[in-house]
Amino acid sequence: MSAPRAPIALTVGEPAGIGPEIALKAWQALRGKLAFFWIGDPRHLPKGTPWREIDTPCAATKIMADALPVLRHDFDGPPVQPGNAQPAHAQGVIDVIARGVDLVMSGAASALCTAPIHKKALIDGAGFAYPGHTEYLAALSGAPHAVMMLASEQLRVVPTTIHIALAEVPGALTADLLEQTIHITHAALIHDFGIAKPRLAVAGLNPHAGEGGAMGTEDRDLIAPVLTLLRREGLNVTGPHSADTLFHASARAGYDAAICMYHDQALIPIKTLDFDHGVNVTLGLPFIRTSPDHGTAFDIAGTGQANATSLIEALKMAERMAQARGVV
Repeated sequence: MSAPRAPIALTVGEPAGIGPEIALKAWQALRGKLAFFWIGDPRHLPKGTPWREIDTPCAATKIMADALPVLRHDFDGPPVQPGNAQPAHAQGVIDVIARGVDLVMSGAASALCTAPIHKKALIDGAGFAYPGHTEYLAALSGAPHAVMMLASEQLRVVPTTIHIALAEVPGALTADLLEQTIHITHAALIHDFGIAKPRLAVAGLNPHAGEGGAMGTEDRDLIAPVLTLLRREGLNVTGPHSADTLFHASARAGYDAAICMYHDQALIPIKTLDFDHGVNVTLGLPFIRTSPDHGTAFDIAGTGQANATSLIEALKMAERMAQARGVV
């Protein structure tokens, strides 16, 4: 008989945002369906949260039905003010992420799910040197290249360049980067999503995919040759496609994931189609990482209005990915 699956680690994220509230709501929704534990300062949880401190992640499974398992990580600084990130809490947020990575890398957790962070608060309070979660997780784990995927039942999208200004995209987009991104996505669809023969559609960079060079040459001179090479390797990859015709229903039926050239080209369609159910998945790491596809929502923090659907979907997806990988 196989050992029971290790629980999922859920990090607090920015405590002044909606992370603590949606953690409680996710526990209420999933308490009889999967096991996870929350890493953070219990003082940041909503008043009245039924929580219980655990010493080790494995203890979470036994108490999940009755209370939110908490692996305690006390924060320095003043009490949290919902909607107002404080610099004194920045290092605690960063340290909790690192602690979660240690636990999943050691096998004590089956996957890592991260609540939203506020990057400016981390920069102001702790000199955070990374554009976002994705890049920090890659650095912590030693992964040479991490890929961000946004996934829901309706669509999976991958931006090749991520958290950079639009003006910087053409210079950052290289043949090596595109090839790595496609290879990592292809492998993840097989190993994490159970798709034996993935179909990948690649968007062009320019309007109409450059229209033969009339609207930019990157599609013809950079993207197309990479796709030709990958097809010779046996990958089922099409494009470059005009991005404005890639996301309607009949187009989406023809691929398992769309590779996009920049952040908004990927995120606008999935957030339009399925805002509440989208999940942020980091591919290329030596562990499973998911996250809700939204930010800290400071405007409603502390009001009880936060929608936990995306976090619930992120935890459920992490569980399915762990099953696909055979993680225990």
